[in-house]
Amino acid sequence: MSDGGVMTDPVARRLLTAAVLIVTLMNTLDMTIANVALPHMQGSLSATADQITWVLTSYIVASAIMIPMTGWLASRFGLRWVMLVSVVGFTIASLLCGLAQNLTEIVLFRVLQGVFGAAMTPMSQVILMNIYPPERRGEAMSIWMMGAILGPIMGPVIGGWLTDNFTWRWVFLINLPVGVVAFIGISTFLERTRNAAKIHLDFFGFGMLAIAIGALQLMLDRGQQRDWFSSTEICLEAGMAAFCFYLFIVQTVTAKRPFLDRRLFADRNFILCTGIGFMVGVLLFGTMSILPQMLENQMDYPVVTTGMLMAPRGFGSFTASLIGARYGSRVDPRLLIFVGLAFNAVGLLMLCGINLQMNGWIVATSGILQGIGSSTTFAPLAAVAFATLDPGLRNEGTALFTLIRNMGSSCGISVLQTLSFRNAQRVHSQLVEHLRPDNPVVATMSSHYSLSDPAGIGRLLGEVERQAIMVSYIEVFWGMAILSVLFMLPILFLKKPRRAMAAAMAHAE
Repeated sequence: MSDGGVMTDPVARRLLTAAVLIVTLMNTLDMTIANVALPHMQGSLSATADQITWVLTSYIVASAIMIPMTGWLASRFGLRWVMLVSVVGFTIASLLCGLAQNLTEIVLFRVLQGVFGAAMTPMSQVILMNIYPPERRGEAMSIWMMGAILGPIMGPVIGGWLTDNFTWRWVFLINLPVGVVAFIGISTFLERTRNAAKIHLDFFGFGMLAIAIGALQLMLDRGQQRDWFSSTEICLEAGMAAFCFYLFIVQTVTAKRPFLDRRLFADRNFILCTGIGFMVGVLLFGTMSILPQMLENQMDYPVVTTGMLMAPRGFGSFTASLIGARYGSRVDPRLLIFVGLAFNAVGLLMLCGINLQMNGWIVATSGILQGIGSSTTFAPLAAVAFATLDPGLRNEGTALFTLIRNMGSSCGISVLQTLSFRNAQRVHSQLVEHLRPDNPVVATMSSHYSLSDPAGIGRLLGEVERQAIMVSYIEVFWGMAILSVLFMLPILFLKKPRRAMAAAMAHAE
């Protein structure tokens, strides 16, 4: 089998698919598994609350910078070599993270995790696209999405359980046996391929893109802590990101052989699907970042209960992936993308009706709908994105597609956190304006709250703050629901993939 060859042995293909799914799950799991362990890590490593966040940001920045490089690496050295080195490096870096004794060590080892893990998710997608025939690629993408979607969803639950029953170090050490199994599967069933000779790499273009992504990630991750553009650091990072990205665009347009092939940006399906993928990343990971805070801080749910309420989202994703794997190829993928966004919108609209007195059923139900929507959207989105793309651009296209989706996830987390915080301040000010003795509503309040007793004033202000934060979350949910509907419009401009595939196959013959 070559890098572009379909695998004919069904048993070997299933085993390789399982190995690739393990790699995807291991990589995406580490995006969120360390989140719940941060308080324990902070005490163990003697770090401040501001410093310990670098355990997360270092991984995100390193992975984001290296993702665009994965296409060139796969083209130059072959998928097998890239995947094996990535799995070995990621597993060793996980071991080092679990053994780290101070903050500097774990941040350094998390950077290594991000560097080696960057290629694992996009290249696993390429492998499945290659080993399955065109008519079964929708099924292959549904299988791949089980790892890509379930990993981040399962991360907080598994991380919390490991931290409570063992130590925070096991959120990293758990990767060791998984990495060994993945290495054996890939080395056994993914055949060697001939390396391309003298593959050109635009180092200047890559450098500018890497700096732009790194500066943007730092700005997004640290913006709220530094009060955004009132901080000199954030202004410098924003300026550096904009300038380097401008230079990258100029280099891409003018260079004879740019880092990213210009033909990628001429494919309508690929560009539109990449944009939709960005927004789906915002919707999925943005919601997942604010829901646990809302449940634990505003509704006083314990961590275990919060994890249980987040779990139905994974059930919805898994169910949709199984259905898509079996029947997805029989339906126009553009319709599936539309249905997936509709499920997301309905789930978000359900959250708009939540209040502090409600139980958690609405969170679980909306999570199921959003899980179904995410899985229903992602798999056909990838299939449509690559349906009209030249097979020779598949490696670069997959890396760029994954990069944009990850950028959507990081942007969603940062922007929604900022919006919820600033909305809460605005609503708090509006509510306090009406806390006056001449307000009839204030006069009817219970004796528990009072404008004359210091203790009563404290309780009243505490309740106002809770309500203000809850209203800010609801406003965020409304905004995301509207975005889900708006991003249904680009679907109208997508080409039907089956015709495009048939034309491409006829041209190749």
